[in-house]
Amino acid sequence: MIAKWGASWLLLAWAGLAQGADSLSEAQRQAIEARIQPVGQLYIEGDQPATAQAGGERSGEVVYQKACFACHATGMLNAPKPHTDDWQPRLAKGMDTLVQHALNGFNAMPPKGACPDCSEAELRAAIEFMSAK
Repeated sequence: MIAKWGASWLLLAWAGLAQGADSLSEAQRQAIEARIQPVGQLYIEGDQPATAQAGGERSGEVVYQKACFACHATGMLNAPKPHTDDWQPRLAKGMDTLVQHALNGFNAMPPKGACPDCSEAELRAAIEFMSAK
């Protein structure tokens, strides 16, 4: 008797789930597809980026907000915080050295930080933005 009830409930539950998936509106389907899209796309250096950058080069502040903020705002793993004296010993090494560190990675920072599609000029602008007082 219990087995019949269990089988009946299982059949009803399966039928309800199957019906629910078919009854989604087109707007609901599109909303679900948008939520499960990949966060980003990967390309190999030298290839064209997966998406073109509209409007040309980004400002240092835009790059900072997009890619640098997570580590530099908190000082994570000794990342120098923006607009502080943390930058003075680094600036003493020269801007070209800092740009090379940003391009190639340095200590805990990976190459290009969290901005794989940033140009050298954009990374330089981000460093200038963060190091300005």
